[in-house]
Amino acid sequence: MKITPISTQLRTHCPNLTNRIAVGIDLPFLETDPSLQLPAAYIAPLADVASRSAAQNASRQTIRDRFEVLLVLDATDATKALDLMHDLRAEVWRALVGFKPGLDYNPIEYDGGELVSLSATRLLYRLHFFAEFQLGRNLPSQPAETWHERELDGLPSFTGVTVRVDAIDPADPNLQRPGPDGRLELTFSGDVTP
Repeated sequence: MKITPISTQLRTHCPNLTNRIAVGIDLPFLETDPSLQLPAAYIAPLADVASRSAAQNASRQTIRDRFEVLLVLDATDATKALDLMHDLRAEVWRALVGFKPGLDYNPIEYDGGELVSLSATRLLYRLHFFAEFQLGRNLPSQPAETWHERELDGLPSFTGVTVRVDAIDPADPNLQRPGPDGRLELTFSGDVTP
């Protein structure tokens, strides 16, 4: 998933973090840099998790894109920092939960949070989020998303079929039994017109 819509959404809807939202996480820097303006939030992609294909003859996988928002607060007063963290967490939820980060994505969902560290100077709290999308198109008119779809797009159009039937019985006694005897009992054709 693209990070830009996430950071834009946070900047627009989190008034307590507006100019202090960045992409990427460098924990040693965030835990020790005295010049860092606080409170701040840092966004980073975590992983994508794919489910098995839901179709047998096509690719239809649900992909879960996971990302995190790391809140960094001044913890010189731990009680005040924890209370502020509670307020900022709710602000981030209001900005992200239910937001669609792209046309192909379902709305973002919250996946839990955890305390990363609490020292005499800094509090770091990590919020996990995810949004899902489908890998594999729904309509043949859509662009290919997988190799299988590209391969299918390269095939000639289906224009018709001819069926020739060689029935197993009556079988030729001179050939292996049971089995077709090599004589066609039925032939038919069908044309497809779009």
